[in-house]
Amino acid sequence: MARPRKPLLSRDRIVATASALVDSEGLDAVSTRRLAAELGVSGPSLYNHFRNKDEILDAVADAVSAQVDLSMFDESDSRDWREALHDWAVSYRAALTEHPHIVPVLAQGPGRRPAGLRVADAVFGSMVRAGWPPAQATYIGALMRYFITGSALGSFARGFVDDETAYDPADYPHLGQAHLLADRRQQVDEGAFETGLRALVDGLVLQYEQLPPARTTAGGHGDNSVGAEVSTA
Repeated sequence: MARPRKPLLSRDRIVATASALVDSEGLDAVSTRRLAAELGVSGPSLYNHFRNKDEILDAVADAVSAQVDLSMFDESDSRDWREALHDWAVSYRAALTEHPHIVPVLAQGPGRRPAGLRVADAVFGSMVRAGWPPAQATYIGALMRYFITGSALGSFARGFVDDETAYDPADYPHLGQAHLLADRRQQVDEGAFETGLRALVDGLVLQYEQLPPARTTAGGHGDNSVGAEVSTA
C-alpha cells in the first residue's frame, strides 16, 4: 500500500502553523526549526517561502489585519465618518484581542504588509473624503492605532490580584473592590475601551466642527496621499 503523501508545504500552511504557535506560546516560540518540526518538513524547505523568522511573523501579523472589517469605509456604505471610525475600531480591537501575542508586531505599523496597508489606506481615504485635511487624517490614523493597539497589549483588570488582603484600607482607602476586577476582566476592559473610544470620537467631532467652512471631498485637497501636508500642519 502506498504511503500517504504529506500535505504540500505552502505559505498558507506555514502562516497558519506559526499563528497557532504565537497564539498558544507567544512570539518566542516561533523559530524555523520549531516550525519545520511542526510541519514535518526539513528546515531549509521553509526558505523557499520565507527568508527568515521576521518575514514569517510579518505574515502572521498581516493575516490578523486581514480579519479587520473595512466595509464601513466603502463609499457605498451609509455610515458617516464618526460611525465608521467607531465600528472599525471595535472590529480592529476584536481581531487583536483574539491574537494578543502578535500585537507588538502590529504595533510597529504596517511596513510592507498588504492587508495592513489596506487598513491604513481605507482609514485615511475615508477621513479625507469626509472633509478632514490630509495632515489631520494622518494624525487620526496614528491616534487610532496608538489607542487600539495599546488597549490590546494588556488588561487593566488583570493587573489587580484577587486577594482582598492585598488592599489594606489603611493604605489604599479607595481600592476596597479592586480584588474583584480580575473576575470582571472582560466587562472592565471592554467598558474602558468603549468609554475611551467614544471620548476620542467626540473630541474629533469638536475639532471637525472647527475646520474652515471650505471642507471639500477628496479631490479638492490636491495631494491626498498619506502624510501630505503634515510638515505644514
